[in-house]
Amino acid sequence: MSTPQFLTLPPGVFPVELPLSHGPVAALRATPPSGSSPELCPAVLVHGYTGSKEDFIALLLSLAQVGREVVAIDLPGTYRSPGFETLTPAPGTLLPDYRLPSLGMVVAEVCDSVGSGGPTHLAGHSMGGLVSRETVLSHSTELASLTLLCSGPGALGGQGAARVRMLIAALSAAEPTPERMRELWEEHMADGLEARVPDTQVRAFLRDRLLSSSPEGLLRSAEDLLSATDRTEELAAADVPTMVLYGENDDAWSTKEQEDMAGRLDARRIVVPAAGHSPNVEAPETTSTALTSFWNDCESVGKR
Repeated sequence: MSTPQFLTLPPGVFPVELPLSHGPVAALRATPPSGSSPELCPAVLVHGYTGSKEDFIALLLSLAQVGREVVAIDLPGTYRSPGFETLTPAPGTLLPDYRLPSLGMVVAEVCDSVGSGGPTHLAGHSMGGLVSRETVLSHSTELASLTLLCSGPGALGGQGAARVRMLIAALSAAEPTPERMRELWEEHMADGLEARVPDTQVRAFLRDRLLSSSPEGLLRSAEDLLSATDRTEELAAADVPTMVLYGENDDAWSTKEQEDMAGRLDARRIVVPAAGHSPNVEAPETTSTALTSFWNDCESVGKR
């Protein structure tokens, strides 16, 4: 779980709601400074498991300042985006579920909307990388690039997997209702939070984010985190310019896994010094510089 260090939106960043075919998705939109070039491709940012669009607040201003529109979203059922189970499907249609292919479809529609039919850069953090991979492999949206930020080739392992199994067990012990979510917060997440997160506003946000999210969505996404297959060869064949970016102390997918994945993808690989699983929060300037450089290089190649 990424923990933002602050929640105040920078200048030029504001909340929006994106109307999609299944229903609305909440987002933060960062707009380029007035008078900047309108030619740069926009970018879409996708959070990880138990995260949200706020995980990217520290990046948005610097990413947009070069003249690029950037949109960070809440996946369906996360924080301010309504869950599928709360929506009424259009006549003759079925709502998506919370599995990776469905979430990848939603992200594809976001990219089409943000890009207005043109190419879009896509970056996914942690589980958001698995979702973004599905967007590339299963949908025809036009992408200028893909960035896998602290994400891996398949199922989560190690201590991260153990924590996810604990969450699945807690959610499955009783019907995954909002009441159960409050119990989950108190039993598994509130302990020691004050010492780890001194800012009272951020602590309140973390609680609100979890309790506002869909229990069903958390459960199904957790199951997919533990069962995702390695689709690196398929992704390499998709021929989308890719960057693998992670902190040198990442403790989710191992740094060796991510290094090997980058090699198999023939991807640009950036290791962020002194950062762990959330360089977007822990080292935002280094991360935004790496993203902007990669995106600019991809667009320069595309114009040749």
